[in-house]
Amino acid sequence: MIAETVCSAVSAAGLGIAVVTAYRKRFLAATRIAAYALVPVGLVMTGVVGWLADTAFSPTAWAGFGVLGAAWLLFASTRAVERRRGGTRAERRAAAGDRTEAVAPGTPAPSLGAGTRPATGSGKASRATGSGDDFSDIEAILKKHGI
Repeated sequence: MIAETVCSAVSAAGLGIAVVTAYRKRFLAATRIAAYALVPVGLVMTGVVGWLADTAFSPTAWAGFGVLGAAWLLFASTRAVERRRGGTRAERRAAAGDRTEAVAPGTPAPSLGAGTRPATGSGKASRATGSGDDFSDIEAILKKHGI
């Protein structure tokens, strides 16, 4: 009974504030305040406040909220670990399969960035392929742009 009285008082105060706001010609804000003010009375009339009052003093209900919180924490932690690892196991396997197919034949591994050299192979093998071929693409691009 106390909860219903408090909710009614809060709603009355909110409606009073809405009237003052409307008097100041701020009708949109007054309407919004009136909507918020009517929520506590609506909760009392539907019985939600009574249910909450009964739940607040029930140890079984609090244990249920604890179990729900533990389930939420477990779910959130597994999602965080999954994001850190990069997806599910099936997704990681599919991505690993895609990476091996993306490597050109004859190359040991994909390039990891600018300026890296393959770890295998000797200097003589790279000279035998001709280092002039590497710069022919660059020269073509520079000529195309008139440089």
